[in-house]
Amino acid sequence: MIGLSVAMACSCQGPSVDLSAVAEATPEQVQRVEPLSWWVGMQTPLQLLIGGPGIGGYDVTLEGGTGVRVKSVHQADSPNYLFVDVEVAASATPGTYWLVFSKGKEQFKYPYEIAAREEGSSKRTSFTTADMIYLIFPDRFANGDPSNDNTPDTIEKVDRNVPLARHGGDIQGIIDHLDYISELGATTIWCTPMLLDDQDFESYHGYACGDYYHIDPRMGSNELYRQFVAKAHEKGLKVIMDIVTNHCGTFHWWMKDLPFKDWVHVFPEYTGTNIAFSTNMDPNASRYDLNLQESGWFVPMMPDMNLDNPFVLQYFQQWAVWWAEYAGLDGFRVDTYPYNEKGPMSRWCESVMREYPDLNIVGECWTSSYAQLAYWQGGNSNKDGFDSHLPSIMDFPFQEALTAALCESGDNPQWGRGMIRVYDCLSHDFVYHDLSRMMTFFANHDHSRMGDTFGHDPRKMKIALALLATVRGIPQLYNGDEMMFSCRPGDWSDGSKRIDFPGGWEGDEAQLFTPEGRAAAGQTSTADYSTAADLHDYTARLFGWRKGKEVLHTGKTLHFMTRDNTYAFFRYNETDAVFVYVNNTDHDMQVPWNHYAELAPVAVRAHDPLSGTDLTLDGNTVVPAMSVLVAEFKR
Repeated sequence: MIGLSVAMACSCQGPSVDLSAVAEATPEQVQRVEPLSWWVGMQTPLQLLIGGPGIGGYDVTLEGGTGVRVKSVHQADSPNYLFVDVEVAASATPGTYWLVFSKGKEQFKYPYEIAAREEGSSKRTSFTTADMIYLIFPDRFANGDPSNDNTPDTIEKVDRNVPLARHGGDIQGIIDHLDYISELGATTIWCTPMLLDDQDFESYHGYACGDYYHIDPRMGSNELYRQFVAKAHEKGLKVIMDIVTNHCGTFHWWMKDLPFKDWVHVFPEYTGTNIAFSTNMDPNASRYDLNLQESGWFVPMMPDMNLDNPFVLQYFQQWAVWWAEYAGLDGFRVDTYPYNEKGPMSRWCESVMREYPDLNIVGECWTSSYAQLAYWQGGNSNKDGFDSHLPSIMDFPFQEALTAALCESGDNPQWGRGMIRVYDCLSHDFVYHDLSRMMTFFANHDHSRMGDTFGHDPRKMKIALALLATVRGIPQLYNGDEMMFSCRPGDWSDGSKRIDFPGGWEGDEAQLFTPEGRAAAGQTSTADYSTAADLHDYTARLFGWRKGKEVLHTGKTLHFMTRDNTYAFFRYNETDAVFVYVNNTDHDMQVPWNHYAELAPVAVRAHDPLSGTDLTLDGNTVVPAMSVLVAEFKR
């Protein structure tokens, strides 16, 4: 419910104002106008949030060009805001317009840019199953510009000795290593948030936003972010922006003076979410539990946004569109998706997709339930009729199955354990609306490091990488897992999991971004990097091969169940097939080729893309203990 103090008034454009006679607004008079700019030819309605002392008491017009006018003005609960609906005609003249504020005889003006839209912007393509997404945690990836480590206008300072503090990684550090990312076989970059996070502690992760329209100055600037996207495109890399609609940070600028009393969810005392995602589809759920799930705060430092307030929803709809248009983005990843109010978020997705019909958006829907995960994908046949309009979902059941299976290596696993977990997971593919719109992964920044999870066993890591590259969906790899990074010894905090990438900081002993550095690091006595080069090269060969393997992008799956801790499957189409056999046992296994006669009735000549050798696939094929065979052949 919106505060009762909201007033609406139509503000028709009056006679043209003599702009030369109007003084430009001081920074004190107009402190904020968002979005920062707009474009001619957009589908998304434009509503300006204007902030300044007492600004709610002013009339507003737009002057200086043709085809742009103020449609209506909305007052907020706070007298220090106005929400202004602006009509931008398709025939509008691009250029600088002026918001003119009037109250009695007082007038002042503020510039607002309406630009020409880049040709073909609405037709941009996005990430698909043909891509491999490389997830970067910017503060821990590389420090390309030490001069911005600490800035006078931000609170927390860099301290690499503290796992939960800022470490200094930035946009320039990513730009400096785009070749490394491309050569690894990645085609898309997903960075965790780089917008301003000005919390006084633990601001390094970016998920407690303090300003939705500005890159954190310790990361760089808006212009540098745009350059990063452009340079990534030059390297053939797409860019996904990680965005958070569910919550902001307690240090966000509007927390000092909320536009509306219900701009964020407020309780008599701190109330956290119950994380009961099932309340969204449970026919027996109480409204009380659903309200706590949607409205409770994520953590004490992250106030929960109220998307049921139409001004909040409009703010986030045009915010996403603004960043896509401004920076030339190729997609979005939405954090904590089911924590949002589902109806407004469905409309949010519709709005963004209306502007960019081919854009992909993937939501973090962290649930182990296949049915509940399927519920969140747009187009799913939900019993309650709900459609999220969210194109893609993150496949958490696959992540859990894969990591659990590989942690249960050896002979004779208990019933339902070992590689049967992966078989069982993929046997639930019937519940999903679109398997090509599922992001597959075995870890991200919220999980333990795979080096620790897999007991520092590179054989398990290679199996995980091979499965990631060959199962259905859109693979995502977390930076450092290509070399089996581990936490700091004895520290299992989130900050320790998100360790610095060796070589990203001046003076680092290990330099893992280059072949020479990886080779040298393997010879050091102070750190165990002996397997880094081998795993890196394995990853690069695997995903470099996957780039051109259409059957892995769009082919069907045929898999076979065993109880002996092995797993076999084919990805196939009419002309090509890829055979994958995982031996998760402690001894060599002979492939039971005759079991697979429905797809390969006879022995076939195949090629192993990882070793570069040719082989015959038949009943004499042997796969060594704790390894995976990947072989391609023509049907």
